[in-house]
Amino acid sequence: MKTRPIKRPLMAAAFALAVVVAAGAAPATSARAADVTVQWLGQAAFKITSPGGKVIVIDPFITRNPKTPAEHKDLKKLGKVDLILVTHGHGDHLGDTGALAKMTGAKVAMNADMGSTVGSLGIVPGKQLIRFNKSGPITPIGAGITVTMVRAEHSSTIVHKDPTSGKAVVHPGGEPSGYIIKLENGFTIYHAGDTGVFGDMKWIGDYYKPDLALLPIGGHFTMDPTHAAYAQKMLLKAKNVVPMHFGTFPPLKGTPAQFKAALGDAASTMVEMKPGETRKF
Repeated sequence: MKTRPIKRPLMAAAFALAVVVAAGAAPATSARAADVTVQWLGQAAFKITSPGGKVIVIDPFITRNPKTPAEHKDLKKLGKVDLILVTHGHGDHLGDTGALAKMTGAKVAMNADMGSTVGSLGIVPGKQLIRFNKSGPITPIGAGITVTMVRAEHSSTIVHKDPTSGKAVVHPGGEPSGYIIKLENGFTIYHAGDTGVFGDMKWIGDYYKPDLALLPIGGHFTMDPTHAAYAQKMLLKAKNVVPMHFGTFPPLKGTPAQFKAALGDAASTMVEMKPGETRKF
C-alpha cells in the first residue's frame, strides 16, 4: 500500500508547532512582562507605559520633590501623557497636576468631590477633568485600559494660594483613594495612594489579583514597613511589590530594607526602585 505524502501546509504547521513546543511558554511570558514599563519619580509619582503605548502618570509631585533627580524635574521630559490619576489632594500628590495637564492636554481623573474643587479653582481645565468614585470602572483612554477607584485610609485637603490675597487657603479634597489599573494585556497594577492597612485589601487581592502593588512604607502618615508587609503578605498577595512614599521628608523613616525583612518568606517579589529608575514587568 502506498503511503500518501503529507501536504506542504500540514508540514509547515507541524514545523511551526514543533518550534513553539521547543521554545516553551517562557517567551510568551517574557513578552508580556517586557510590555509594561514603570518609572518611579519619587514619593508616590509613577509613569506607566502600557503595551499599546498609552502613558499614565500617577500623583505627579515632581518639580518640588526633593527625591526626584534633577534630570527628571523638567515636566516636558515626560513626553506624551494620556491620563493623570490623583489619589488625594495633598501637595505631595496633587503636585504638578495642573501644569502637566495644561502642557499635555491629558485627561485628569480623581475623586468626584476633589474634582469639583480642582475645577472651581481653575487648577485643571474642566474639559479635561474626569470626576468619578469608588467601584465605578472607567475607560478614559480607550476600551483596552480600565481604571477603578478603591478605598484608601487617609485624609485629603487642597491648599491653594488665593490669587487676590496671596494667602494659602485650605479647600475640601474629597476622599482619598487608590487605583486599580488593568492594562491591555491584562497586567493589573494597584497603586494604594497614601493609606493605612484596611481589611478590604483582602478583597482587592482576591478580586483584582494585582500583578504589581505600589505600597507606601514611610510611616507617620501612611503604613510603615511592618504594616505594609502585613498588607502584602496576608491581604493583597500581589506578585510583585514596589515600596514608595518613604525618605522624602523627615517623618517618613521606613526603608525598603525594613520592608523586605518584614516580608520574610512571602511568596512575592519586592522590587526596590530608585527615584528616576525605570523597570519592565
